[in-house]
Amino acid sequence: MSDPDCIFCKIIAGELPSQIIDEDERTIAFMDISPATRGHALVIPRAHSRDLLEIGPEDLAATIAGAQRIARRMSERLGTDGVNLLNSCGRAAWQTVFHFRIHVIPRYAEDPLRLPWTPAEGDMDEIAAVAAELR
Repeated sequence: MSDPDCIFCKIIAGELPSQIIDEDERTIAFMDISPATRGHALVIPRAHSRDLLEIGPEDLAATIAGAQRIARRMSERLGTDGVNLLNSCGRAAWQTVFHFRIHVIPRYAEDPLRLPWTPAEGDMDEIAAVAAELR
């Protein structure tokens, strides 16, 4: 299953160029063309799923396993000091291509990448109220 208008589906089909670094029967991993750091890669399911809310459990498990393989390879071959995994689900969360993916972003001690928010202590009553809504 694929979406003919999806650039990631076109990469999977070989219609668009990419630097593929890993693949298996369910996933493909390739270099991000707008890297946050040296070695930034994407791992996607071969079957088109719009986002985290749509992807099936088998493809989700395969994609996270692929991300782990790539993260280990980055650690071994690029000398990373850490790795961030990132998924954006929906426009408000910065999703720009509507095909599920996990960004595997190698981190280096002196790289300039920073969190998109400054962690600060929250309102405990509000946290408890939201927790109650989610239970």
